[in-house]
Amino acid sequence: MLISTFVSAKFNFDLYSRDGAVEFKVLVPLALIRGFCQSLMEFDLKEYSNAEIENAGGNLMHHEDSMSGFPESLQPPAEYNEVQTILVDGGLRFGVSTVCFDLQEDLVWMGNQGGHVTSYYGLGMQKYTSFQVHANNEVRQILPIENGILALMSNSLRCQSRQGIPIYTYSTEAMQEMQCMMQTTESTLLMGGHQDNLLEIDLNRIEEIRQVILRDPKTFQPEHVLDAHAGTLSDFDIHENLLITCGFSSRLGNLSVDRFLMVYDLRVMRAVAPIQLMLDPLLLRFVPSFSSRLAVVSQSGQFQLVETGALTSSSLYMYHLNSQGSPCLTFDVSSTYQAMAFGDAGGYVHLFCSSPDAVFNHFSHPTEFVEPPEPLPFISVDDNVTPLSSIPVPFCNEKYLSDWLPELCKVIHRRTPKINPEILQSMKMVQSIGYAPNPGNRRRNQVPYKSHERKSKSSSKSSIPDCSMDDNAIKIPKRYRKVDVKYTKLGLEDFDFDHYNKTSFAGLEANLPNSYCNSMLQVLYFIEPIRCALLSHHCQQEFCMACELGFLFQMLDNSKGMPCQASNFLRAFRTIPEASALGLILSESDESKKKLNLIRLIQSWNIFILQQLHAETMEINEENSKENEQISGGFDSSHHSFISRLIGTEYFTCNKCRCGNEEKIDSTTILFSLAYPNPEVMSPGKPPPNYTFSDILKRSLCLEQVTQAWCEKCEKYQPTTQARRLKNLPDILSINCGLDSPQSLSFWKTQMELLLEKGNENANKQLFSAGSPSKTCRYGDTCRKKDCKFQHPVKGTSEQPPEETPFISWLPLGLSIELLADGCVEIEDVYDPDKIKNKSENFYNLISVVSHIRDTKGVRKDCLVACIKAAPNYHLRAVGSPVSQWYLFNDFTITPIAQEEATWLSLDWKRPCVLYYSKMNLNEKHTLRVISPITRDIFLNDKTQRNSLHCTTVTPLGVDELHGEGDIVAMDAEFVTLNQEEAVIRSDGTRSTIKPSQMSVARITCIRGQGVLEGVPFIDDYISTQEQVVDYLTKFSGIKPGDLDASLSSKNLTTLKSTYMKLRYLVDCGVKFVGHGLKNDFRVINLIVPPEQVIDTVLLFHLPHQRMVSLRFLAWHFLGLKIQSVTHDSIEDARTALKLYQRYKKLETEDKAHPAVKELYENGRNCQWKVPEMED
Repeated sequence: MLISTFVSAKFNFDLYSRDGAVEFKVLVPLALIRGFCQSLMEFDLKEYSNAEIENAGGNLMHHEDSMSGFPESLQPPAEYNEVQTILVDGGLRFGVSTVCFDLQEDLVWMGNQGGHVTSYYGLGMQKYTSFQVHANNEVRQILPIENGILALMSNSLRCQSRQGIPIYTYSTEAMQEMQCMMQTTESTLLMGGHQDNLLEIDLNRIEEIRQVILRDPKTFQPEHVLDAHAGTLSDFDIHENLLITCGFSSRLGNLSVDRFLMVYDLRVMRAVAPIQLMLDPLLLRFVPSFSSRLAVVSQSGQFQLVETGALTSSSLYMYHLNSQGSPCLTFDVSSTYQAMAFGDAGGYVHLFCSSPDAVFNHFSHPTEFVEPPEPLPFISVDDNVTPLSSIPVPFCNEKYLSDWLPELCKVIHRRTPKINPEILQSMKMVQSIGYAPNPGNRRRNQVPYKSHERKSKSSSKSSIPDCSMDDNAIKIPKRYRKVDVKYTKLGLEDFDFDHYNKTSFAGLEANLPNSYCNSMLQVLYFIEPIRCALLSHHCQQEFCMACELGFLFQMLDNSKGMPCQASNFLRAFRTIPEASALGLILSESDESKKKLNLIRLIQSWNIFILQQLHAETMEINEENSKENEQISGGFDSSHHSFISRLIGTEYFTCNKCRCGNEEKIDSTTILFSLAYPNPEVMSPGKPPPNYTFSDILKRSLCLEQVTQAWCEKCEKYQPTTQARRLKNLPDILSINCGLDSPQSLSFWKTQMELLLEKGNENANKQLFSAGSPSKTCRYGDTCRKKDCKFQHPVKGTSEQPPEETPFISWLPLGLSIELLADGCVEIEDVYDPDKIKNKSENFYNLISVVSHIRDTKGVRKDCLVACIKAAPNYHLRAVGSPVSQWYLFNDFTITPIAQEEATWLSLDWKRPCVLYYSKMNLNEKHTLRVISPITRDIFLNDKTQRNSLHCTTVTPLGVDELHGEGDIVAMDAEFVTLNQEEAVIRSDGTRSTIKPSQMSVARITCIRGQGVLEGVPFIDDYISTQEQVVDYLTKFSGIKPGDLDASLSSKNLTTLKSTYMKLRYLVDCGVKFVGHGLKNDFRVINLIVPPEQVIDTVLLFHLPHQRMVSLRFLAWHFLGLKIQSVTHDSIEDARTALKLYQRYKKLETEDKAHPAVKELYENGRNCQWKVPEMED
């Protein structure tokens, strides 16, 4: 049943029925007049039957299906208390004519009799916006819509954004004495006033559609008349089957207020017992928070809560507005029924709430506020550096002390600084104007003082090793630089990734949050035992890093050189509490990026991921204890995972007190950090000590230190010598370099300088051109600087040296480690492993180096790269040739390099962070067998789908239904937005996308493509999310707020991992997916599907160099179906795509496919690619 009103005047009720059936249509008064109204005429508004119709007082009438119940989370409010009473803008001259609560945001809107509109935010009623909508006309109603508000005056309609920006003003001759309006659909608006007609407005085109004349379509006569009051009607409201009115009666020729409410039961069309009141009612609203409660307001500023149920008694408590005698003109109730707002003729708005933490809406969009101005920095009195121009000077009529006489002053203009050569190189001329990107090395509209320049030059002579030369002289090779992806309106589809990757391996995109770990993900992928173990891993945990890494490695195996996204892995990574506690989850603000220490961050991430994988795979290894015991070399497999057997090192710590008491503690570690010697106080003539890398590594493995510890013998804290001794050597040695402090960086650089001076024969001295500086030293061959980074001519000639220059690396390519009986080690550096023929069992090869690239042109240009040695197994799978080669991985940029480049480190811009060494026989000691963890049981054990009471359209796969290679499965997916797109407007007016919006899958549907149940879905999963959704995209996805919340959703809600494994199983089975725009769907789902298994209807019906055709237009043209009329539905879209594919196959067999596509484009151009209106 639907009974709605569209009125802002006083009138009686005429209700109509058709053929005696209990069905009521929308009822509208014959004359919308503020005086007397005697009858209503029936008007059938089928198209508006599902809309919420709002009258001028802000009263919301609902379909009975939507009003039959409320969410369980809605708690019954307590007694209402006055929270705020404020004088509105213009309140001293005009009264408040209308108030309403915003259904989109936590705002209260007010309009006064002088044409002014003001909004207030939250319970504190903080003024948000204030603007004039008309010079003098009264604001009669305010209607909040999605992109702003609509303010109705007597003869005009004004639309403005919530921030106060005018959008349009609409006025016609038919708009005379308008009183009220309601939004029937998203694009239509209905307005009425003191006339017999209604106006319907198209909000998209801002024009009048037609005039609605109120007539009874059959009898043109009233069928039911309810005489509410003897005089006139002042207000009424409807809830479920009750219609309640208040009004006036005629007594002795005058109108007097009836102190009772008339109650009508609409099921029998009769009046029931009236409700007595203690006040003179003028306005009323239902407040059905937990019962049929009613709020009744009098003109004198009093209101009472009345119970309409027969078994409950009304509250005798009377609420009073602090209106100081001004009559109350309007009031409204929030959608949560927890707040009420009143407006009086004195210009005040009163806010009453049921609790201190009341909310206006259950699901409100965040309100956009203006950024507050930055506070002025504190300036000391004795500060001689800060310019005086930065100090604000108060306004003064007298002259300042520093105001010199004109005859004592001479105007000298500052010289224009030279244009940066980088700007000139990148400048593009458009007629006589040049455009170039801002290099970011200077602030806008500011010229630095020369004193600052001198100070920066003097600071370059400090003890910090990376500032010994001018920053502009450092030239970083292009393959090491961070690549900024330029997005277009097509996103990444027209970006040429092949230009940055000529290999058969896959890179990782860096446009996602926390993608700094891409280099370490590649390192783990190219360790064959770790890759095979994670590909075979499977568990029931929702956010499992091991499972997500296995899925990611499967994508890297199947991508064939195309870049992949680690979105699902990073999604699970953000949910791990330990990662957040360690500070590994970064925010998106620029301030956090400026303070970021990438070296420390990636080393902490290395520790975290190894410990997390160890914890998550420990349970799996307990089941295979016997097999693992043979591989782990004596380890107790019940307490170790494959990570601890592969990278773990057992050791004991010997704690020896000076009293002689000694204690040993056994432990296990999976990572070592380099421990550098403390800086020694050297005499001016004494040279610094010379260390090799093996010396530092030996010191780090068998670490000895003195610390305060409790001695059981002395029974007090004593200086204790702690010495670490090893029990075994790991198969893979993971090392954190720890170059995150100036002291460690200075030590590393000093050792490289000593190695260069002495010309160590054991050093790796090769010809290499990775970082050869391109600038010539200004001093030429007379330069005496030992660590000069510029080019010098060959002695005796004026020729420049060749690009390939000899370099010396302190980092060896191999290590020979021997474990002694006492737990100590002997380590020998090997700079050329190829020359050693007989290598021992404990010989380690360098397999990866993760480095920090420091770009002096900007902090946001810093990045992390990985030099990785790809084993023969990887080349055999990728290109079919078992060779070994080093590669440089810089996100999606992959470049083959020489092995010397991996150990070549220019500490000015390339600094090592993480090192991985592995034994020669690593793959022989560990199993490399991959067992697919995903079987058909993922469908059979899907209890969530079977037991869902709301998933009536899904028929799960039966036991006899087996998908094989070539089977057809139609698929469609819907998405929501997690982060909005970031864009910038250039100086020439063009728009550039800095960062695209981040999408997340919200619904996945798969339907059968053949068989008896063809067209019946077997997957229709809504994906639950714990992250904040910025935009549900309801118009395009059909997803509404609450559908993805486990506590509120009535859908078949499941985890992304569960649905992802179902799709992975279908891909592994070789089924063919049919859909529309599947490339983008699989990209967001984070799934690699071979091209031969994808049938995309957007490509089937496409001509070269022409636009893509939408699914809606294809369905109308080929199938005669009208889909996506209101919102998108994934089941409907998948079925439509399947029918289009079947239609294309039929045209193809008849050899009519190409002519049919040509006809499609001709028809599309004629109707401008819009689906004409179709009759049902």
